[in-house]
Amino acid sequence: MNPAIQEITDRLAERSRASRGAYLARLDAEARTARERGPARGHLGCANLAHGFAAAGRDKPDLMANVKPGVAIVSSYNDMLSAHQPYETYPPILKAAVRAAGGVAQFAGGVPAMCDGITQGRAGMELSLYSREVIAMSTAIALSHDMFDAGLMLGVCDKIVPGLLIGALHFGHLPAVFVPAGPMTSGLPNKVKARTRQLFAEGKVGREELLDAESRSYHSPGTCTFYGTANSNQVMIEVMGLHLPGSTFVNPRTELREALTKAAGRRAVEITVHGEEYTPVGRVVDEKAIVNACVALLATGGSTNHTMHLVAIAAAAGIELLWDDLAALSKVVPLLTRMYPNGQADVNHFQAAGGMQVLIGDLLDAGLLHADVLTVAGHGLDHYRSAPGLKDGADGELLWEERTEGSTDPDVLRPVSEAFSPDGGIHMLDGNLGRAVSKVSAVKPEHLVVEAPAKVFDDQLELLRAFEAGELDGQDFVAVIRYQGPSANGMPELHKLTPPLAVLLDRGQRVAIVTDGRMSGASGKVPAAIHLSPEAAHGGPIALVRDGDPIRLDSTAGTLELLVPAEELAARTPQGAPLTDARWVGTGRELFAAFRRTAGPAERGAGIFALNGHAESLEAGA
Repeated sequence: MNPAIQEITDRLAERSRASRGAYLARLDAEARTARERGPARGHLGCANLAHGFAAAGRDKPDLMANVKPGVAIVSSYNDMLSAHQPYETYPPILKAAVRAAGGVAQFAGGVPAMCDGITQGRAGMELSLYSREVIAMSTAIALSHDMFDAGLMLGVCDKIVPGLLIGALHFGHLPAVFVPAGPMTSGLPNKVKARTRQLFAEGKVGREELLDAESRSYHSPGTCTFYGTANSNQVMIEVMGLHLPGSTFVNPRTELREALTKAAGRRAVEITVHGEEYTPVGRVVDEKAIVNACVALLATGGSTNHTMHLVAIAAAAGIELLWDDLAALSKVVPLLTRMYPNGQADVNHFQAAGGMQVLIGDLLDAGLLHADVLTVAGHGLDHYRSAPGLKDGADGELLWEERTEGSTDPDVLRPVSEAFSPDGGIHMLDGNLGRAVSKVSAVKPEHLVVEAPAKVFDDQLELLRAFEAGELDGQDFVAVIRYQGPSANGMPELHKLTPPLAVLLDRGQRVAIVTDGRMSGASGKVPAAIHLSPEAAHGGPIALVRDGDPIRLDSTAGTLELLVPAEELAARTPQGAPLTDARWVGTGRELFAAFRRTAGPAERGAGIFALNGHAESLEAGA
């Protein structure tokens, strides 16, 4: 192992010793009980159990007999969103596969899946981050019936996968196999799409041309093909050992995709506590797996959203991950991929170049990933050097073969020895404005340091109106967009700002963004300090910034400074304010007012759940 990564892992384990110990003690106690009782539903009362299989049809005798393990299917299916639409056909496929493997599967529950792409710049975006907690709770409700010995988790995008995993980790004694749907095939090149957006922002093309470009980019079932939060999710879940090897980027509606789905159903049965390969999700997601996920995120220049999601996922497993850990890892993990917005390729090009098997193999060989981990495929991450295929064509048997060939396209995927950059694509910033995240993998070197006067906005629409009025033309500035944090309005993504600011950047102006909101996995070429913590609604220094104040954003040095004398800052009072509950209404936002009041800071995951096991460790005097 790389000594720095081992040291970071050791620090993480020591910091989490008490809470992780309490979490595992509870997991082990539940596993012992499950092993002694047989299939989980066996200890239910007769009336309880009868409710559980009343509509089970052909599976009713197996559920009554209580011999076969039960498998829950939890799905984010809806047919409005391309990434989730393929899941419509999965339940019967999975039920048949589980049945053939000696188990019995039931659709235990659905979870909401909202699309940040649809809600960009809309009121619904202010519910997006909160939906992660709703999904986690929905997952817990699905698993709470005590009917199941394993779970099949069907989810792809943004908050859906983290929510499913957080919920599953609160049932940590159960195995959980994540079942991806895969990306749509490649459409309009990302460079053309981005250019059309900028032309629209400049008023040089109309809505008809823009809609045509967007619809040729997002054109069929499957995940969007750019490397945003959805596809970053999939990379991390495979590296954590929760997917079957090589299943991440196989396109929907292909023979291989269906074969992998069937294999996931079979595997869920094989790894229950009643088999020979018991693999509880709470043991799979340990300190090494969390570090592996961080490494994969950094090595691929993935979504900044995961600087929050990984913290929340780790907390659900009793592990206290800090931004300091990500900052330390970023210094030693090289950037190995170029996928839009960090390049012109999409995830299909990445897959064709060798995909996850080449990436994981190179990182393992360089000592940058922990190999000694538990996965749903068996012990050891070496399983994930192998790629799936069908023997003798489409109707053949599914098999895995180790990929020994390296990348076939060095413009998209490179080995550690030829990395695009010596450090990861995500940097942490510190300074008198607080702590923030900066995604640098798509930013040109000449834009990594920006020093310019502040232009302060309390809403993204204010900035858009200023751009349209020409008020931002011909000048350098740092756009400060505040009261966009988790406690202010749910921490919406602010991607509507990227095209206009990119226009100004291309005109030769030096511009940057500083915000307590999000920009996420589609963060582009505009330098940005995002997820600023503490947020303005909690009295963070960003609330003290005035128009004209000089700000220096230095992504190279990792600093974010308001260049105003400390005594002057001390004399200031905050300006602006978050919306009141009375104004934060419409699109269902009023239903989430309690979330606003309880949301934690971005650097602690921006969630509402406590560190799992912490209370138990305190009670035990740990």
